[in-house]
Amino acid sequence: MNITCGTDIIEIERIKKSIEDTNGKFINEIYTKNEIEYCENRKRQKYQHYAARFAGKEAVFKAISIILENKYDISWKDIEIIDDQNGRPHINFINKTFDKLISIDISLSHCKEYAIAYVVMMYK
Repeated sequence: MNITCGTDIIEIERIKKSIEDTNGKFINEIYTKNEIEYCENRKRQKYQHYAARFAGKEAVFKAISIILENKYDISWKDIEIIDDQNGRPHINFINKTFDKLISIDISLSHCKEYAIAYVVMMYK
């Protein structure tokens, strides 16, 4: 068993600007329907949640890059980050399976200006 990690930090204002400047194109290219619904329901803090999920997807890409071996085509929307019933974020891979993946966990956080994500993965 091996362990790898990925982390990412992003300015919330950068995500807000990308969302506002593209009239929804950015949102629809990056986020799943469930993620959009979740973030939009956060009202005043929706940009923090969009940014945290963006950082989460980046962190996932970094963590799983070691097992991709150039044979997997993976996009932004193949990675879905949704909170479970206890409010803990969870990673769903949409239409993707990774033979070497044993376990993957994510932590998200945000404040007024930044969002950060950290991913730990165990693989064979």
